[in-house]
Amino acid sequence: MISIKSKTDLAKMRDAGKIAGQALQLAGESIKAGMTTLELDKIVHDYIISCNAKPSFLGYGGFPGSACISINNEVIHGIPRASKIIREGDIVSVDVGAFYNGFHGDTCATFPCGKISEEAKALLEITEASLYKGIEAAQVGARLGDVSHAVEEYCSSRGYGIVRNYCGHGIGRNLHESPEVPNYGEAGKGPRLTAGMTICIEPMINAKGDGVKVQKDGWTVLTASGSLSAHFEHTIALTSDGPVIMTRP
Repeated sequence: MISIKSKTDLAKMRDAGKIAGQALQLAGESIKAGMTTLELDKIVHDYIISCNAKPSFLGYGGFPGSACISINNEVIHGIPRASKIIREGDIVSVDVGAFYNGFHGDTCATFPCGKISEEAKALLEITEASLYKGIEAAQVGARLGDVSHAVEEYCSSRGYGIVRNYCGHGIGRNLHESPEVPNYGEAGKGPRLTAGMTICIEPMINAKGDGVKVQKDGWTVLTASGSLSAHFEHTIALTSDGPVIMTRP
């Protein structure tokens, strides 16, 4: 069942989303060559705790980190490790969730470490732009498939691969709620979008091919092609005045 939030709920979600957004911004500003993903995770963790919030991901399904940190051909769910070093030219996806006052905020961005390749730069630009295409399509009265199709059309028309094994989701008192929000689909299909719905739109886009594979750690997802992957996400609320991004810093 899709949960509809009250104005009070949405105000609380905005607070949680702001914390997540600020933690993500801090992570992006902190990335530098030579640091480990565990060090980056600690920065995220400490900031969220300093806001009297809890990292949504820590312990979720047994996940050991406060942020999912995925590098280059890692799509999502990269486990922070002391042995994982960020290097010049890497692209680093940082996925952050914060639980505050009974609600979650969830957001992600892929950041460059220093100077990156033109291929990587284009992938980041297209993936981020597709997120905003999806957000633009998330209008009260539209269908969920309109959001999915907007992301798919923007990326596939430019030759990029769209991850189909994982998708966006509803969010609120629980980190993952109904409905699922795929990054591909048919316009005019799916549940009707109504005011008070809160969803995470999160394109996961590969430079080549849709395929993915899970590493032996049971978490880290890689591109099957070995190509680069990017991931951007916002939590949004649907309102009669249009979609509102809840995870801006």
